[in-house]
Amino acid sequence: MTPREVIDLITEREARVVDVRFVDLPGQWQHFSMPAKVLTEDTFEEGIGFDGSSIRGFQKINESDMLLIPDPNTAFMDPFTDVATLNIICDVEDPITRERYSRDPRNVAKKAESYLQASGIADVAYFGPEAEFYVFNDVRYDTTPHSGYYFLDSDEGIWNSGRDEKPNLGYKIKYKGGYFPCPPSDSLQDLRTEMMLTLIESGVECEVQHHEVGTAGQSELDIKFGPLLETADKLMKYKYIIKNVAFQNGYTATFMPKPLFQDNGSGMHCHQSLWKNGQNVFFDEKGYAGLSETALYYIGGILKHAPAILAFAAPSTNSYRRLVPGYEAPINLIYSQRNRSACVRIPMYSKSPKAKRIEFRAPDPSCNPYLAFPAMLMAGLDGIENRILPPDPIDRDLYEMEPEERHGIKMTPGTLTEALNALEEDNAFLLKGGVFTKDLIDEYISYKRLNEVDAVALRPHPHEFHLYYDI
Repeated sequence: MTPREVIDLITEREARVVDVRFVDLPGQWQHFSMPAKVLTEDTFEEGIGFDGSSIRGFQKINESDMLLIPDPNTAFMDPFTDVATLNIICDVEDPITRERYSRDPRNVAKKAESYLQASGIADVAYFGPEAEFYVFNDVRYDTTPHSGYYFLDSDEGIWNSGRDEKPNLGYKIKYKGGYFPCPPSDSLQDLRTEMMLTLIESGVECEVQHHEVGTAGQSELDIKFGPLLETADKLMKYKYIIKNVAFQNGYTATFMPKPLFQDNGSGMHCHQSLWKNGQNVFFDEKGYAGLSETALYYIGGILKHAPAILAFAAPSTNSYRRLVPGYEAPINLIYSQRNRSACVRIPMYSKSPKAKRIEFRAPDPSCNPYLAFPAMLMAGLDGIENRILPPDPIDRDLYEMEPEERHGIKMTPGTLTEALNALEEDNAFLLKGGVFTKDLIDEYISYKRLNEVDAVALRPHPHEFHLYYDI
């Protein structure tokens, strides 16, 4: 769209409010609203001022003035507001230099696409994320100097099989038993359908919706793949729409990677392929699983840099409650066709050259896609540029292998601290072409250590009372 077409859309849809949005460093949308008549074609050039010092990971207070530059291609009508509202995603600029802000995550995604095109390796990187989430009926949590707890509940939860529901009609989903049961066990069919249709109406094409493995409403809606930046924008819309449809129906949805103990976590498997001149450069019918040499090098880069990538792609302390053995978690840094215990899987649903792709299974939906997608792409390109071959593929179930057979197989980091340490030591591949900048990486690591790693480590854990109170 052009700025003029956005203005025309406001008139056509009788929008009275424009809501401008941008993303902070950890990956949450920030917003404010203004009367629709305030948005003019000049706004797309002049920008809208805001206080950058109040945004996580952005400016200091003595250099707080920043500009938002609306991207006309991102305009969509908000499906939830009572008053007709047009939402639009913005980039961040420095008002003095008029340069794109180095810590604006969306700017990183734009630079990653430019770097790919300049490399000559491909014209476009396609990403297809599968973001899982849980839907609960009730959530309560608190942490104070003298208390800390959380409580989750779901009408589907197996723990409610004995609850007096006047009457309890059964059909509770067992732990790890939620993959594809029909209603009435799957009680969220209509809710997910409303989510799917709302996404489609908002410009996010969906391919499938279904219940996932976990009890208590674990769900997945797959959105169609697209170019890196476009898909990152759509993933932000996806999370916004999922949470708001749930909220409007009396539910709460969370993209927290591991909300339940001893049940499956929520991942975000990322399908990826590179295309040049309309051809998929990952395809070679003679290669292993139909992969080209370029695709193998891309995998080699992903596996080599995986610990550093996961600082962005599995970015929470809770992410590493998911990346453990026994819950279909992809913790083994190997690749394989069809094998879901491998960190990189080669889907084999179709023999079409267009469908050939790799699937990196370790990321989760708590990530900032504007940082996670570029980190994956830059690692893959580093593998291609340096001809990094991955270890031989393993097509067996790694969870069933004997310890001596698993010798030498590397694993994903065990904690966020390990991932941040890996990023601190291994980031040269991200700095190529100025895609990531040192100040962004340093600020990101500092923010995560202070506000998340230390914050969790300093607090007594509820289970510690079970272990140690009577010691």
